[in-house]
This record gives sequence, structure tokens and C-alpha cells, in this order.
Amino acid sequence: MYDARRRRASVGTSQLLDNIVSASNFDRDEVDRLRKRFMKLDKDSSGTIDRDEFLSLPQVSSNPLATRMIAIFDEDGGGDVDFQEFVSGLSAFSSKGNKEEKLRFAFKVYDIDRDGYISNGELFIVLKMMVGNNLKDVQLQQIVDKTIMEADKDRDGKISF
Repeated sequence: MYDARRRRASVGTSQLLDNIVSASNFDRDEVDRLRKRFMKLDKDSSGTIDRDEFLSLPQVSSNPLATRMIAIFDEDGGGDVDFQEFVSGLSAFSSKGNKEEKLRFAFKVYDIDRDGYISNGELFIVLKMMVGNNLKDVQLQQIVDKTIMEADKDRDGKISF
């Protein structure tokens, strides 16, 4: 009985991994390696990576956009990242990821409310994360206004993908 349950669980896991592979730019070996990396990051073995676990990575914690990256990976807005979300978030950065996927990820960094547009306020917030106090807010707002003017092709006051 126990062995049968274990086989079903491994088949379910295998099917889940196959689904993840088909929905990503990674092959099965790459997904297996990502799963091992995910399990190391999941310090409390909850099956998800929370903000603190993400920030335990030096290359993430030192990035001024770390909180935005975590929010993008957290597709369902649940506050943590499961394995499918983890692979999906990394998929654009695979060597097989195309230019549009990479651009879409970059767009999502700025689209804080996930409405498909980058507003003046969103652009200001994200740029402020990057420049900190190196620019006065007035200077930063001028850059934001100029950027919106140049990138707003349909003149609706915001940037579309």
C-alpha cells in the first residue's frame, strides 16, 4: 500500500515536471537542476520560497529591484513563490528565451499594479528604487515625464507593452 502511494506521488511529480518543462524554455535536466536549487532555497521545506528565503541569495539581496523581482515571480500574489512560479519567472532568462519574453519581464518590473501599462507613478517608484537619493525627486520626475512622453505612442499618458 505504501509503495503504491509512493509510486503515484512520483508519477504525479513526474507529470508535474513534464508540464513545467512544456510550459517553459527549459529541458527536463534543467528543470531537475532548478528543482534542486529551489529545494535548497526553501529553507523551511514549505514547498514555497518566501521573501526572506529569496533575499538570502546575495545576488538578489544586493539588487535594488529585488522586491519587484519577487513580486513578478509570485504570479498568484500569494506572498511566496512555488516551484512552477520559480521556473516560469526564470524561463525568460533561459538561453532559449526570446527577446520578447525578456522585454516582457522587464516591462513587468515597472508595471507594479499588473494592469498592462506603466504609469507615470509606477515609473517614478521603480526608478526611485534604482537611484535612491542620488537624484532629487524633482529631477527624477522630469526624467519620468520625458520618458513617458517619448514612449507613449498612443498618447494615453502611460506606456503600453
